[in-house]
Amino acid sequence: MNKTELKEAAGISFNVMARMGKNETISFESIEKICAALQCNIGDIIEIVQDNHEEASHKTFTTIELFAGAGGL
Repeated sequence: MNKTELKEAAGISFNVMARMGKNETISFESIEKICAALQCNIGDIIEIVQDNHEEASHKTFTTIELFAGAGGL
């Protein structure tokens, strides 16, 4: 299946295909449509990659870290 056939089978726009080609984010709805067209699971077509640069500048704190205080838990 080529890109045009996938676009038509999934019912997604050219813009979605272009965003994927640029490795940009697309909606979960578009991912679901692509999976339905390819008859596969989400895990078969995507991989979660952690961005260490972003993680360092935007740390998310857990409840334990926020309320541990000087003595910790």
